[in-house]
Amino acid sequence: MEIAFTKMHGAGNDFVMIENLDGSIELSAVQVARMCDRRLGIGADGLILLNPPQADDTDATMIYYNADGGRVDMCGNGARCFTSFALQNGVGNGESVSFLTDAGPMKATASDGVFTINMTPVHSIELDQELETEHGSYKYDFMNTGVEHVVVFSDAVDRIDIVPEGSAIRYQSRFPKGTNANFAEIQKDGVIKVRTYERGVEDETLACGTGVTAVAIAANLTKNQPTPISVLVRGGDTLSVDFQREGDDISNITLTGPAKIVFRGQIEI
Repeated sequence: MEIAFTKMHGAGNDFVMIENLDGSIELSAVQVARMCDRRLGIGADGLILLNPPQADDTDATMIYYNADGGRVDMCGNGARCFTSFALQNGVGNGESVSFLTDAGPMKATASDGVFTINMTPVHSIELDQELETEHGSYKYDFMNTGVEHVVVFSDAVDRIDIVPEGSAIRYQSRFPKGTNANFAEIQKDGVIKVRTYERGVEDETLACGTGVTAVAIAANLTKNQPTPISVLVRGGDTLSVDFQREGDDISNITLTGPAKIVFRGQIEI
């Protein structure tokens, strides 16, 4: 079977996008992994299906798979690409899209090539924790911003040996489902530089939207970083995270940044 696809990226976090509004396409984990393979397939950090709506007051459903073929709840950069792709396919009202993810319902708006996502509520926040791996001791914050994230603040994030250090945190026994690992540095201008080791990709990615969101929330709660918070990702783009805070309660989280088409094509699966 031949499938049409669009390759997109959000701040360097890249995705295979497939229009499936008739619900006819069902992919196995093996097929997803093959398409995401950077040598034998299209190459991407994940694959996203634009599926028909499955809930009231939504325009579509976002199904997200990591590069290893595993289906996961949500992806922030993927959600921006999904919004752009949905609008390209006539979904929504031309300026906004409401859609369902495995993490819950979401809404997004578009303006001049910049997309703002209303993120799902953050939960399972654990601040000022400590863990040890074979690479040393880490003070960290943990939360779920759609998927699980550890945030470690560093004074020299560029010196982090991110694959072994991130992998050791990702597989640490206290995280039974695994976790993504983010290393962040607050710069003098207030912009936060972040690097992310992503579960399911099992490598550093150029950006991670839910990771950026987790870093911003952790910086506000533990470092009193004022909102909105600008976060510089490995791909070179700066994303903006905003939210409301009342005490330690965080609500109305938004993530703003670009989503761009790389190329279109067809692939035999």
